[in-house]
Amino acid sequence: MKQQQPLNPTQNQTGYIWWQKLLALIALINLILVLCHLSYLPLRDIYLRYTPLLVRIYDPVKGIEPHPDTEAYLQTVALIKQEISQRGLEAASTEQLLASLRQQSISLIEENPFLAANKLGTFAKLKHRMEYRLGTRSAKEAFTRFWSLEYLSDNNIATELAFFTDKIEPLLETNYYRRIDANGLYIDNFWRIDIFFMIFFALEYFIRTFWVAKNRDDLNWWDAILRCWYDALMLIPVWRWLRILPVTIRIHKSGLFNMERILAQITHEPAAYLSHRASMFLIVQLLNRSQEVIQNGALTNLLSSSTEGVRVGEADKINTIIDRLIGLTIYKVLPEVQPDLEDLLRHSLQGALRESDVYQTVKAIPGIANLPQEAIEQLADYLAQATYDVLVNSYTDTEGKIIFERLSDNFSLTLRKQLQNKATQTEIQVLLSDLLEEWKLNYVKSSHQRNPEKTLTEAEKIQNI
Repeated sequence: MKQQQPLNPTQNQTGYIWWQKLLALIALINLILVLCHLSYLPLRDIYLRYTPLLVRIYDPVKGIEPHPDTEAYLQTVALIKQEISQRGLEAASTEQLLASLRQQSISLIEENPFLAANKLGTFAKLKHRMEYRLGTRSAKEAFTRFWSLEYLSDNNIATELAFFTDKIEPLLETNYYRRIDANGLYIDNFWRIDIFFMIFFALEYFIRTFWVAKNRDDLNWWDAILRCWYDALMLIPVWRWLRILPVTIRIHKSGLFNMERILAQITHEPAAYLSHRASMFLIVQLLNRSQEVIQNGALTNLLSSSTEGVRVGEADKINTIIDRLIGLTIYKVLPEVQPDLEDLLRHSLQGALRESDVYQTVKAIPGIANLPQEAIEQLADYLAQATYDVLVNSYTDTEGKIIFERLSDNFSLTLRKQLQNKATQTEIQVLLSDLLEEWKLNYVKSSHQRNPEKTLTEAEKIQNI
């Protein structure tokens, strides 16, 4: 028979610890890549501004290309700058380029090439800046006037071109076009990077669960796979953000980083209120179930040794409990309370004898007035010791034990008969049900007065101790 081993059989070995840390580090790198991939489109403008090299490298992964309309527009602007610097503003080629730019500007406004990239905010900002610069509320008019020979001649051409370069070109450069595959979906080549991580963690996942199942008798391979279900999230090519769960678990279990404090602070308030509500639900549910048991008569059936229901261990537990209580009373309790028992018997005998005619007659005889008092004390001591001896000897004696068992049986039988009385059952059920109802109401009422965060903090302090 195979010897059972823990889930991590080599947990205490240095090599295994470092291997787990390496796996956690690789998983963390994969998660960072996934998060960067998911945030690439929303943050592409920032990447383009501060790390243009990263954009040039990663745009093909997302299937991103420069938009042909804005790219052509920027190329025309570059040609105009070159023509003005080489031939001046009055050259015929410059005038042709300005006319082309005016036409492209009208097409830009009408067709809105920013729509495909979902950059309507950028498009609105671009129009607003041109309108504000030209003092008009029409974007078409603003672009048409800006690229006119008259406007550039009347204003400082270097200043105007610098404005366009600093304020308008960066907005045009952020626009892009995403290619679509045969299925009508945007091309995304991140799987070419992610596939290596998925294969690696798939092999590690199945080998590890197979090894665990092989070294444990109570687990098969499928059970081991299900038990580590969260690691399967590393193998799913969709909803990759869910990998934060297995990566966090790996980092925490491997000790790559100390996440105790982070996890404690993140889960502190939710855990406090969830545990508070869960404990209140469990207590109320337990009391409700107890009330149902009492109201259905199951408690009285249990005390009357009903044969219905599932039995565990000895059949007659009531008699066993009674016999155990009698033994504890005789051998453990009576020796401790024997002095009190003697005082009680002495007091009772004194009271009974003082009221008797014999005591009054003997007390009146000269010379023996103190005899009754001494006799009472001796008799009380004798009866106390005799009672204890009789109980001990009778319970250990075969015939005496039979008498005790008969007493126990008669007591249990009489108790069961009385419990089977409908009036008695109803009274007990009502009393116990009302008692549980009081507990429930008082608990729920007092639970609102307790601060769950304070309770959780106290529990954490106790755990640290």
